[in-house]
Parts: sequence; C-alpha cells; structure tokens
Amino acid sequence: MGLNETISAERVQIGFFGKRNAGKSSVVNAIAGQEVALVSDTLGTTTDPVRKAMELLPLGPVVLIDTAGLDDEGELGLQRVRKTKRVMEQIDVAIVVTDSVASDVADELELCREFASKKIPCILVFNKSDLQIKDIEPIKEALQIKDDAPFEIICVSAATGEGINALKEIIAAFGTKCEQAKRLVADLLEPGDHVVLVVPIDESAPKGRLILPQQQTIRDVLDAGAYCSVVKPEDLPGALGGMKKEPRLVITDSQAFHEVNAMVPPQIPLTSFSILMARYKGTLYPAMEGADVLAKIQDGDRILISEGCTHHRQCGDIGTVKLPNLIRKFSGSKPKFDFSSGMDFPEDVSRYRLVIHCGACTLNEKEMARRSQLCKEQNVPMTNFGIAIAKMNGILERSTCVLMKK
Repeated sequence: MGLNETISAERVQIGFFGKRNAGKSSVVNAIAGQEVALVSDTLGTTTDPVRKAMELLPLGPVVLIDTAGLDDEGELGLQRVRKTKRVMEQIDVAIVVTDSVASDVADELELCREFASKKIPCILVFNKSDLQIKDIEPIKEALQIKDDAPFEIICVSAATGEGINALKEIIAAFGTKCEQAKRLVADLLEPGDHVVLVVPIDESAPKGRLILPQQQTIRDVLDAGAYCSVVKPEDLPGALGGMKKEPRLVITDSQAFHEVNAMVPPQIPLTSFSILMARYKGTLYPAMEGADVLAKIQDGDRILISEGCTHHRQCGDIGTVKLPNLIRKFSGSKPKFDFSSGMDFPEDVSRYRLVIHCGACTLNEKEMARRSQLCKEQNVPMTNFGIAIAKMNGILERSTCVLMKK
C-alpha cells in the first residue's frame, strides 16, 4: 500500500440497510457510479456484506457497505441478519433504504430511531417512490429525532439517477462530522522533533515494504513537522551514538521491546507501534488493566489471541509463536491458546481467562470498541500485543508514560 492511500479503517464507513429488494444495492451502485453490488429481483440476493472503498466528493475516502435484508428468513437468513447487525455497530453513517409508501415504513422508522439512539447520522431514502417533499416532512417530525443525531429524508431513483447527487451531498455533510480529529503520534511532537523508529527485519517482516502501523506513524510524524529515522534494532546503538541531540521519542516494534529498552537511555521516551494504536483506537487504559492478568495465568487457562488482519503465518509469527512462548515463560504455566483473525472475533468470549488483541490497524475504532465491550460484558480482561509484551518485560510504565501526558 502506498503512503498516500487511505486504509479502510481510516475511511468514513457508510452502511446501507433495509428489507430485501428495497433497492439497497441499486442505490449503492448509483452512488458509486459502477456495479459494486449484485442487483436482482430475487429476494436475498445480497448475502454477506459487500464493501467498496472509493472517493466520495466532497467528503473524500469512504467505504460503502451493502448488507443483506433485515427481514431475511430461514436458518441462512438469520445468519445474514446477524452479519448485517454486526455492520450496524461499525458504521459512521447509516442509509436506510425503502421502496414502500410513506404509510408503510414502521420498521424503517424504528431502525432510524435505533441509529439515532446510538448518535449515528442516518438518512431515510425512499427509492423507486413517487413521494414528494410535502409527503415526507410529517414523517421526519413524527420521528422526533434530536439534533445531536443528524437525520434526513430524501426521495431518489436509482434507475434514473434522480436525487442521487443530493443524497451524496447529505452523506458528505454527515460524514464530515464523523471524521476523527485524533492523531497517532503527532500530538506528542513539536515541529523539528526527531523520532527514531525501530523496525525489525526478520522472517515475519513483509518483503519489500513496511507494515501498516509503521507507514502510518511515518506519515503522522511528517504531518507534525517533525522528522524521523528508521533503523533495525542492531543498528540502533550506532544511530543514537551519532546524534548530536537526543530524539524526542523512540518507537519500536513490540517484539523488539526487550533489546531496544536496553539500548535506549532511560531519559528518552520509549513506546511501541502497537501501544500507540491502542491509544488511537481508544483501548489503552482497559488494555493496561487487562495486562495485570498475565501474572495470574495458570495451567489450563484459555487465552484468545486475536488479530484484525489476515495474513500468511510465518515460523516466527508474533501472534501464534512468539507471544504464546513469552506468556508461558513469564507465567511459568501452560495455558491453552486459541487464535482468531479478520472479522472472525467470537461473540462468546466467556471461556477465556484473557483476550490479547493486536494493534488493530485494519479495524476502525467502533469495531474495537465493540470487541472491548463484549469482553467487558462477559467479565473477560482484554489487553494488547504491545502492552502485554511491555508488561512481561517490566517496562509498561516506561512505554506508556509519554502517552499519559495527553
């Protein structure tokens, strides 16, 4: 991925919801200007959520998500509905599509109220409809949705394109309010600061490129008016020794924490890409609390190690090899490990003594909040790769103190 591309987790997530054959896929295609979703008169054509990353002007980078009908039936239908409801917890802007007349949208109105209760901007779209503005204004008034949950109603025709540009403008206006003002590392820096990034190049490193958190950190450092050096762990002593001025911050890959900590003088702040991600995704403090469980792990305890992305496992993979070995050594016990990746995070985590999650660079903040809340509701502590490794190396306070000031 190029440094100038926006990953899906950083894009405004726009979800399309409604009953089967309401025209959701047609509206998605009309907005995208291309055939993103399959359109058919057959009920239940859309099964799994369909995602399309694109530029939606004047908003910018977005992800359009077409979903299965919320009225789907049968065993498979219920599974599709569950996936649709998962999407409802991840999106920034909701589009509820209907082709019903104004007097027959009770289900859609209830769905709009649900989004409003979660403070998610929502647009009710009448597709293939002859309704006029005078017909839909009473609906808006009857909903009694508060101003802190932006809401609009619009009539469009996906077939002719009528109203599509107006719909895109409303989406852009709502989406702009959702854009995050948080920074990965820039808020810790001043113009002219020097940051050293420590990047191991081993069998698990991708060939010919940096991993996503490293790319994002470099860009954020530059956006802060600071500059950075990128070195391998074995080259760090020489790099530090050759600097006339100490760096403002050293950021390392978590798996190199032990050796990097020994190299970096104690007065220089040190953290990791994964810990920065935990702060960025809003899970830093609960993850620090969750790390306390690592000292209490016993034989037979089950631990879930979860990663947001899917990738080919290498022999030295941090999630499935290095982290379990470190936990066994630190706890002196023999726990059992399960692994998940991508969107395959279990709804029932009650059997686990601890959940350890990656930095979640490919997941948006709402999805991480959902996973964190699942664990909290089931009384299962959840921590983060970098925080767990720092804890087991006895440097958690050092690696997080620079973040506590913000």
